[in-house]
Amino acid sequence: MASDVDTAPLVGRAELVRTVRSALLGDAAHGQTAAVFLTGESGVGKTRLLGEIGDRLRDQGAVVLTGSCLDIGDASPLHPLLQALRRYDADLSASRARSSSAVRGLLQMVADETAGPDGAGALLERVSRGLHLIAEGRPLVLILDDLQWVDRSTRQLLLYLLAGLGDLQLSVLAAVRAESLQGAHPLRRVLTELRRLRTVRVLDLAPLGRTETEELAAAVVGRTLSGDAADQVWQRSGGNPFVIEELARDLRDGRDGLSETLREIFLDRVDALPQHAHAVVHAVAAGVEPVQHWLLAEVLRLPEDELIDAARAAVAHRLLVGADDGYRLRHRLVAEVLAHELLPAERSGLHRRYAEALTSAPAELHQARLAHHWRLAGDPVRALPAAVAAAQEAERLGGYAEAHRHWSAALQLAADSGPLAVDRVELLGNAAEAAHHCGEHARALALLEELATLQGSEPTCALHIRRARYLAAAGRSALAEEEYQRALKAADCSPRDRAAAAARLAELLLHLGRYADAGERAREALALAENVEGSATEVVLASSALGFSDAFLEDPDAGLAVMRDALDTAERAGQPEDVACAYLHLAELLTGPLNILEEGVVVARRGAERVAELGLGRTWGTRLLAIAINGLFRVGQWAEAEKVVAAALRHRPSGADAVELLLARCRLSVGYGDIEAAGRDLDAVATLLAGGGARHVIPLLTLRSGLAMWEGRHDVARMAVQRGLTEIRSDDVMILSALVWHGLRAEAEAHASRTVEVDATAVRRLRDVADRMVRKSAGAARPVRSVVEGFLALCAAEVSRLDGSDPELWATSVAEWDRRNHPYPAAYSRLRQAEALLARRSRLATAGKLLREAYEVAQGLGAVPLTSEIRELAGRARVSLEEREPTGATRGAPTQASDDELAALTAREREVLALVAEGLTNKEIGQRLFISERTIGVHVSHIFDKLQVRTRVQASAIQLRNHRG
Repeated sequence: MASDVDTAPLVGRAELVRTVRSALLGDAAHGQTAAVFLTGESGVGKTRLLGEIGDRLRDQGAVVLTGSCLDIGDASPLHPLLQALRRYDADLSASRARSSSAVRGLLQMVADETAGPDGAGALLERVSRGLHLIAEGRPLVLILDDLQWVDRSTRQLLLYLLAGLGDLQLSVLAAVRAESLQGAHPLRRVLTELRRLRTVRVLDLAPLGRTETEELAAAVVGRTLSGDAADQVWQRSGGNPFVIEELARDLRDGRDGLSETLREIFLDRVDALPQHAHAVVHAVAAGVEPVQHWLLAEVLRLPEDELIDAARAAVAHRLLVGADDGYRLRHRLVAEVLAHELLPAERSGLHRRYAEALTSAPAELHQARLAHHWRLAGDPVRALPAAVAAAQEAERLGGYAEAHRHWSAALQLAADSGPLAVDRVELLGNAAEAAHHCGEHARALALLEELATLQGSEPTCALHIRRARYLAAAGRSALAEEEYQRALKAADCSPRDRAAAAARLAELLLHLGRYADAGERAREALALAENVEGSATEVVLASSALGFSDAFLEDPDAGLAVMRDALDTAERAGQPEDVACAYLHLAELLTGPLNILEEGVVVARRGAERVAELGLGRTWGTRLLAIAINGLFRVGQWAEAEKVVAAALRHRPSGADAVELLLARCRLSVGYGDIEAAGRDLDAVATLLAGGGARHVIPLLTLRSGLAMWEGRHDVARMAVQRGLTEIRSDDVMILSALVWHGLRAEAEAHASRTVEVDATAVRRLRDVADRMVRKSAGAARPVRSVVEGFLALCAAEVSRLDGSDPELWATSVAEWDRRNHPYPAAYSRLRQAEALLARRSRLATAGKLLREAYEVAQGLGAVPLTSEIRELAGRARVSLEEREPTGATRGAPTQASDDELAALTAREREVLALVAEGLTNKEIGQRLFISERTIGVHVSHIFDKLQVRTRVQASAIQLRNHRG
């Protein structure tokens, strides 16, 4: 079954292609026959593989004969062989006259064949000799498609040739439609006999996996699919390449529903089933997978023997998959097709039988299934309590996304079921909370507003607290702070509510970078919590905020101890959100103010795993992974950071969670010089940050400034910094000092480029802010002062660039950042120190060494703009960036040189090079690795530089040579 889109790439089959090529030519080259039979369902890509492998075998010098069997039984003996010979003869050039003569002679011999005393054996021998003449000593490969329809004569020929009875070195590659080999099909016996031969392999072609499905669909559509679209294609196609291409084409062309091509294909396959097997497929399509055997028996009410025979037939026809836990459709698309084939009464009857069977077997009761079947049976009164129970069960297991879906269904059922005794206020409250936990922040706020309008809604104080929580999670921090303040002033605020509001406000202020205010509110919350029983949540939130505040402003060791105690308290109490909050702030403290980066990354990743187990992976887990990304960026493990980005993106976060992740990814993009990707992320963050605080706004503007400088737009960089300086309420001197450095660097770059006038007023203001940072950081803890001192060293050195760059100031900056193990600013400082030395024409050897050190780090990171600037300066100064070999060094053998070539590549660059060697385009590699096409281009450029090649072919040759070694 071939798609009409022949340009779609062959996805997920590279290893199989290598295996088949090796099996066919490897054995045949040693004078033996060899065969590979590919089995699989319709549309799984057998025909496409035959063509791909055939082309590669021709390129290797083999004679390839390609034919297809016809669904006409034995009416045309040797049809596929004769078809293959005619095709081969038509393709032969004039220089192959001898082969053409042999082909035509064999065709004529078969045409003239009459029944004789020597029987079929003589015919087979003559065919074997004819094929031998055609091969002319070259490997001969016979490729046969749709072998399930093979005629008897061709079956006999295959057995004859593969048994080694003919004087011929032959390989056979054939495709078999697995669902056609039912009952006493004659090919089943042939394959059974052939399996006994050592050189015969039967390979089952499995559907594509999730990643390959997305890659193929994206190639057909022409762009990366959204998460929802990718999920839909995967669920509906079951990994079948033909179905994937059809669905992707519908997406690309904007067609809704199911194409008639797919509908007819699947209906034909279902209609070909025996009667009871037909009923089994209909029943499984209506069920919730997996459908257990006992449940199917209750629904269909067939005798056990008949049910087993029917299920076996459906599995054999590749429509069902049977497993220990029950039956599943091989393609969910079948359910869509069959849904339109039943009358409404038939459908509701099936669902009612399912619901009754589940109700009558309480030991097997599954509330989610029960709610589903009662709803589709048209009985909302019985579906509602099951939906509520399913939601509660999902929450108990940490499945908040599922709980949100069930609560939403319960709300709809309550509206459809008439005047039932249902507390809609309670349903709305539960649905809103589940939406909040699973990251559907806009939905949570909408449900909360509906709840507030209902009579008998929550007290004013509790409502303010809940709305503030939801607003904070949505990234609307300013509005959230106002709501907490209203809650604390509300007349009906109980001691418990007051403690909760104060603790959550402290936690919010911490996120905003207002550490002194956070500490004050945290102390207030802890004092209030002392008089409230069961206030573990308030204690955890307040302790985390207080510990962070103390560690930043006063005593790092004491603050860190408080935060570790908060995590222990949270784990003992067992509330998922408390555990997540404690992990988050501990990881933030370690990777930020305390600069204990390695431990911070470990805590962040361990915390992300823990909160994912608790059902909060999309929200808190994403933020923890963002912290890990930032830590990895600082220590120079950018390739590993990219992998964490890819893992976090699979959560599809929203609100404040998305802001954290996008900012983290943008740091990587700015470092890599991926201007387009960084710009997209910054625009997305700016949109999400409605009412955001300084802790997000200042990094956003710092990154925008850095991006603008790499683009040469120094005036834009200046404006971003000046806007950031208006965010004066933050106590986070670390992010403020980074912003000031970017501002002074922008002025220095403007001075150096002479494209924009230096703004003397801006320089004075920035220097004043830097002086304030010195005074402000004096009261901070020692680790905080240490990081600020590093940025202030950069600031002082950048100021010197405005009036003759001072190499000593840059040497100080190098030492500061080396001491903190931050390779990127250290490499940048080395570049500037070398630049200053070269400008003064002093210590040229030192300048060369500094440039080489900076170049090595920048290349290892993949920092394209920084690498380019180093290379440009080295070129102007005629400094070699490669270390020269000692005079007495011996030249290594080619193998040794080859071993050293890939050593210069980072882990990510090795991954990219391996995919380049597979023949993938930059776009395809980006889809495989979940990063942008432009970033892949950056990696490929680095690879070319490091390997000193100019083409993908040359790079691929080096990869393959090293891989073999």
